[in-house]
Amino acid sequence: MEAFVVALQSVWNDSGFSAFTMGHAIMMLVGIILLYLAIGKGFEPLLLSPIAFGCLLANVPKTGFEDQPGVMQVILYGINHEIFPPLIFLGVGAMTDFGPLIANPKTLLLGAAAQAGVFVSLLGAMMLGFTVQEASAIGIIGGADGPTAIYLAAKMAPNLLGAIAVAAYSYMSLVPLIQPPIMKLCTTEADRKIVMEQLRPVSHFERIVFPVVTTIVISLLLPPVCSLIGMLMLGNLFKEAGCLDRLSDTAQNALMNIVTIMLATGTGLTMKAESFLNYQTILIIVLGLIAFAAGTFAGVVFGKLMCILDGGKTNPLIGSAGVSAVPMAARVSQIVGQKANPANFLLMHAMGPNVAGVIGTAVAAGAMLAMIGPVK
Repeated sequence: MEAFVVALQSVWNDSGFSAFTMGHAIMMLVGIILLYLAIGKGFEPLLLSPIAFGCLLANVPKTGFEDQPGVMQVILYGINHEIFPPLIFLGVGAMTDFGPLIANPKTLLLGAAAQAGVFVSLLGAMMLGFTVQEASAIGIIGGADGPTAIYLAAKMAPNLLGAIAVAAYSYMSLVPLIQPPIMKLCTTEADRKIVMEQLRPVSHFERIVFPVVTTIVISLLLPPVCSLIGMLMLGNLFKEAGCLDRLSDTAQNALMNIVTIMLATGTGLTMKAESFLNYQTILIIVLGLIAFAAGTFAGVVFGKLMCILDGGKTNPLIGSAGVSAVPMAARVSQIVGQKANPANFLLMHAMGPNVAGVIGTAVAAGAMLAMIGPVK
């Protein structure tokens, strides 16, 4: 009998139950809620589902994920050493049409204006006591670009990676709820009814030159984001070349799906109770919302200014798409514009600032890395 009790005690001590805490239980509940939002409500299911499941795995005690060789350690290595975000950008580039931006280059300014939310949140985070590196990583949530947020957080605030990633992807999924009230607040009914002229055709030569020139200029200006911009534009070159269809298809589908699983699951693995359950997480969620709202506001206001300067040719609603949640933010511009005027078709016009926002967020991240530097 005594031997049985000793064996039972040994089994208990080796199990995860012996080290399971209330914090682990709370984080598992968070993971279940995220799974419900992803699968039950359809909020960014391809991203939130693996993040949520990774959160469940991260809060099982005694797994040895961080100190024993295995696939989980490989995933965490890819998160912490800037492997997965550039590969995600490769797939994003292969799926992105920069034609609307090339056809109407001034929409690049709308993408830049929407980055105001990044710096508003950065200043707010510093005022609340975060270090300048942590504040920079929090601020980038305003760009609504999950891979860039993870990339910057891994370099500048690895201790906040889980909270920043969850905030970034959560607000990306809530674009249709957050943006319309701000867009309507900043515009009149007449503004929303403006019908924009059809975009000019973009030549094959322009489509080939754009990714090459963009890579060279931005990488020379901001070397820290060369991997992000380079992979984004390489993927786009695969798409536009016309003779690289196999590479483009792989980047858009197989590779993109595999890396998304790895990136999202790895992000969830960083959501351990010890590092996630603190007041900083709440502040990050609030600051992320402020950053996102400020970016949307700045984009629409700048669109309003552009509308005034060009004599009413620009519908200000497309400025909201500068937050770079591709293509969801552009679709929101289309939906809000069409509610005001059923004959309004803003989607392709909104894609200009939308893809400009992707570039703008990467540039903002590069500027922070260049001026502030990664955490030592």
